[in-house]
Amino acid sequence: MNTQNFFAVDIGASSGRTIIGTLDNGVLKIEELTRFANPLIEVNGHFYWNILSLYESIIAGLKKAAQEGIKISSIGIDTWGVDFIAIDKNKEIIGMPYAYRDPHTLDAPENFFKLIPRKDVYMATGIQIMNFNSLFQFFTLNKNNSTLLKEAEKIMFMPDGLSYLLTGEVVMEYTIASTSQMLNPYKKEPDSKLLEKVGLDQSKFGRFVLPGTVIGNLSESVCRQTGLESIPVVAVAGHDTASAVASVPAEDECFAYLSSGTWSLMGIEVKEPIINEKTYDLNFTNEGGVDGTIRFLKNICGMWLLEQCRKEWDANLTYPDLIDQASKSEPFKCLVNPDAEVFGNPTIMTKAISEYCSNTGQPTPQTIGEYVRCIFESLALRYKEIFTHLQELAPFEINKLHVIGGGSKNNLLNQFTANALNVPIITGPSEATAIGNIMLQAKALGIVDSLCDMRKVINNSVCPETFLPQDAEIWNKGYAKYLKISK
Repeated sequence: MNTQNFFAVDIGASSGRTIIGTLDNGVLKIEELTRFANPLIEVNGHFYWNILSLYESIIAGLKKAAQEGIKISSIGIDTWGVDFIAIDKNKEIIGMPYAYRDPHTLDAPENFFKLIPRKDVYMATGIQIMNFNSLFQFFTLNKNNSTLLKEAEKIMFMPDGLSYLLTGEVVMEYTIASTSQMLNPYKKEPDSKLLEKVGLDQSKFGRFVLPGTVIGNLSESVCRQTGLESIPVVAVAGHDTASAVASVPAEDECFAYLSSGTWSLMGIEVKEPIINEKTYDLNFTNEGGVDGTIRFLKNICGMWLLEQCRKEWDANLTYPDLIDQASKSEPFKCLVNPDAEVFGNPTIMTKAISEYCSNTGQPTPQTIGEYVRCIFESLALRYKEIFTHLQELAPFEINKLHVIGGGSKNNLLNQFTANALNVPIITGPSEATAIGNIMLQAKALGIVDSLCDMRKVINNSVCPETFLPQDAEIWNKGYAKYLKISK
């Protein structure tokens, strides 16, 4: 196998990175090239993403690669889900894209369900009902007589939109489109009835592509700006979680995964969607995966709570500092449901946590360590709740949990999770999304043939750590308390 260098762009809901992945003799090594912020931008009460700033950051990363003489084989982009950009008939971007945390969709689902019942929407898509899903964003724009929808020649989800800025090619990649709540999970195509109800049709979207497809090459403009040759841009698994799950170093199918970051996403990998009365009642989701798989999962509000609290505290406090303070704080003093609506986007997160505790008859956190411990224990117990449902719904026995992403480096939370779930926790890779992105580029170029081949390379390249359960009785009591306060 010849040495190949792949350029991965991995953008989350607060920051982004460009990464070089070098594949040599079946072993992958990665190196961060650049890092950049991706803040929400508030204007007159609405929240947006700065799409041109993201493009500029990608160009800066490509320039740096060129300056360092790195010969790039291909480029791939992954981002968070549901959000999108639009271009007009002149191929120019229409405004700034709304961010999923914008409040304009708060009542959208219930209003949309007056047109199509909630259960029918779920059964048609298999997607967890969340107010910010693309379906409800489009519904809101249409209801508000939005100029964006009127003038849109093409609509692209975020990774496809950024690839368009690099290539001029318009596509709709499967995994990112599957987050929209507009895709039929069996036919893998947009549901025409749902599109009609939000004032759209399939012609508004680009050609449908599966992960591991070459979109096109860098445009002349990008080549001129960066000093690079016309390199292929690959549609990887554009949804960051889909790329992350592709990197799970699993040896068989009997596992669950937890992609741990701003959002935590817990699920299993299956061959067919799981859509029934129980999954509807529990609001589980069926999103597109790699090689025809379905990611059957639940979205959980992950490190968002801690990230927002950190903004209120001493900027010099590091994660090790926070973890140390949490480890020294009283266990199970107070708990919250991380997915409670009050934590969606509060002005002051610590106040929201204190009020939740007070309203549920618990003492409130008094120190930073108590806040952090509350968040970590609550997350671990929320993970147990979802894991229990997965065990009931999975077509196979689940005997371990793979934790991937940035949160896999949080040893205190990993141990809490092992304690709560009472199964082994296998952590890593922490750079799961970038690794999945890179391996899908390798697949597009014919270097590996399948998801199984990708995972063999990943197993050769990472060193997972295992956490075994402890203190089962204490954590069972904590879980009983969590269930009581989260009702």
